[in-house]
Amino acid sequence: MHQQILQALREAIRVRRLRPGAAVPSTRTLAADLGVSRGVVVQAYDQLISEGYLIVAPRGGTTVSGAISAPVPEPAEPEPQHFAFDFRPGEPDLRAFPREAWRRALRAALASIEPGQLGYNEPRGVLPLRSAMAGYLSRARGVVCTPNQVVVCTGCAQGLSVAARVLRSRGVRRVALESPGHPEIQHIIEEAGLATVAVPVDDDGLRVDRLERLRVRAVVVSPAHQNPMGAVLSPARRQQLLAWASRVSGFVIEDDYDAEYRYDRAAVGSLQGLAPERVIYVGSASKILAPALRLGWLVLGGELLERAIEVKRRVDNGCPALEQLAYARFLRNGELDRHLRRMRSQYRSRRDALLKALSRHCPGWRVRGAAAGLHCVAEVPDLVDIRRLVEQCAARSVRLYPLSDYMGRPPMPRGLVFGYARLSEREIAEGVRRIGLLV
Repeated sequence: MHQQILQALREAIRVRRLRPGAAVPSTRTLAADLGVSRGVVVQAYDQLISEGYLIVAPRGGTTVSGAISAPVPEPAEPEPQHFAFDFRPGEPDLRAFPREAWRRALRAALASIEPGQLGYNEPRGVLPLRSAMAGYLSRARGVVCTPNQVVVCTGCAQGLSVAARVLRSRGVRRVALESPGHPEIQHIIEEAGLATVAVPVDDDGLRVDRLERLRVRAVVVSPAHQNPMGAVLSPARRQQLLAWASRVSGFVIEDDYDAEYRYDRAAVGSLQGLAPERVIYVGSASKILAPALRLGWLVLGGELLERAIEVKRRVDNGCPALEQLAYARFLRNGELDRHLRRMRSQYRSRRDALLKALSRHCPGWRVRGAAAGLHCVAEVPDLVDIRRLVEQCAARSVRLYPLSDYMGRPPMPRGLVFGYARLSEREIAEGVRRIGLLV
């Protein structure tokens, strides 16, 4: 009973039905009005006084505190606009998430988790996952590492943030970023207290020759499939980049965000495998499984590793253990390999459907970066007003993503970024057909 009175009075004070300074009834009067014992009201009043909602006046009587702020009205949450054909890049087909295999791994992890693993775990991640990741990354991506060098993070974003903070502790103040590049990377690096400078990319990847004049000691690259242009860092540029890092005692952060998907030839191995002491490797499960898992990883060694562990401890004291143990089983049981084989085939077919539809309905558009990943870029002729095209397509339930939304410095290429993983082949063909009617 006293809880009901307590909650009712709290709410009345919060929404200003009882205004600051207003006298409230005596405990005897309110008890009589409500038909309850006076002790129930006294208990509620005492709680409100201790919480600061009510104050006892010097000459007796109880009033509403003036320290309670009026609630700020919450703006209505806008309804998300639904598009029948959404070419969103950077997201896998979430409908294909291997629910049954993940359920088995999660149940097995829950059944076998030891009491000690339910406490505060190692900030770099549980050992079973770090061991499984070291084996997988060595086999699939050519990464050189031991389980000791793997740091588990909550996604690639946290991995980049930890890496940036580690480099800042080593005296790095400016970081070069690919241009155009993903704007989120720029935000993450700058929030870590580092300045960013843009370096252009071409068909061979990052223009490494531009690094010398920028006086930077670190650079973020996506050598297997540049985001968003899709270029693969050429062998000559790889050697040039690592030679630069060695010469300036600098570091390379390798963003290996979707390298598992390559369709027309064998996947390109990691840059980290060539110079483990100079390259910080960052990856995640967001593109290969689902972003909601919030599983990512760093690979680094030496003083960088010790600093990364300390940063991770301060940030969150470690990632959720149960999901880590489930992912470790998922890797060891070969479930990830089976899922990737299945999805590579599907994504290749969707990529081919997109190329075919663009060739048919948007002739003259040059497609770049289609050999790998989950997206490609279509360069649009100068006669096409891209912003107007985006608006017109939205009115026809087709969502497009301009290249100009990405981070970079002028002149930026004119084009659209097409993610094809989330749409079926039929949906891709129909979406591009609608675009073609407007160009």
